[in-house]
Amino acid sequence: MSGPLRVALADDQELVRNGIRMILEAEPDFEVVGEAANADEALQVVKGSQPDVLLMDVRMPGKDGIAAAREIVESGVDTKVLMLTTFDLDEYVYEALRAGAAGFLLKDMAGEDIVTAVRQAGRGRDSLLAPSLTRRLIERFTARPPLAGATRGQSLQELTPRELEVLRLVATGLSNSEIASELSIGETTVKTHVARLLMKLELRDRVQLVIYAYETGLTSPA
Repeated sequence: MSGPLRVALADDQELVRNGIRMILEAEPDFEVVGEAANADEALQVVKGSQPDVLLMDVRMPGKDGIAAAREIVESGVDTKVLMLTTFDLDEYVYEALRAGAAGFLLKDMAGEDIVTAVRQAGRGRDSLLAPSLTRRLIERFTARPPLAGATRGQSLQELTPRELEVLRLVATGLSNSEIASELSIGETTVKTHVARLLMKLELRDRVQLVIYAYETGLTSPA
């Protein structure tokens, strides 16, 4: 990607927006291209400014951030949606991940961690955002019997043993380079396996792979 990373902010609290804007605008490769105080405004910002990344609060007046994230993902735009939340709202973030959000950020995260996560999402980096937090959240809200249904079961049966290994490691939050080290294979080979997993399972991204692994029972909460 050439040029600055275009970022938009959606939160009903102006203080939160101002704080995150200051953090992002201090980075030479970031450009904040829009702000919104509710979900409807966020949809308009995405439509008008086409940011690379949208940071959006889970709960706002009127339409919530989950519904807006789903609309953005289903519209087919290239904008990656990162949800803003607190620990008290984890259950809503899990639903947002299922709807297609790329990940989530805690509002009290250190500024450098916010910058890193936004940059990872916007540049298409291969690791999950805040992997330990994302993994813990998914483990908490998938601690129930695996999904029933022939479609998902048959999809798992179509995977090779190596693809199943890679999927399990992706579900732990490992990056491609870490998976390559764990399996003693090349990173390019891992990328190929991940791409095949996404194609075979008809999933959007690594977050969706993690959710799939837990919901099918391939991986269990620790």
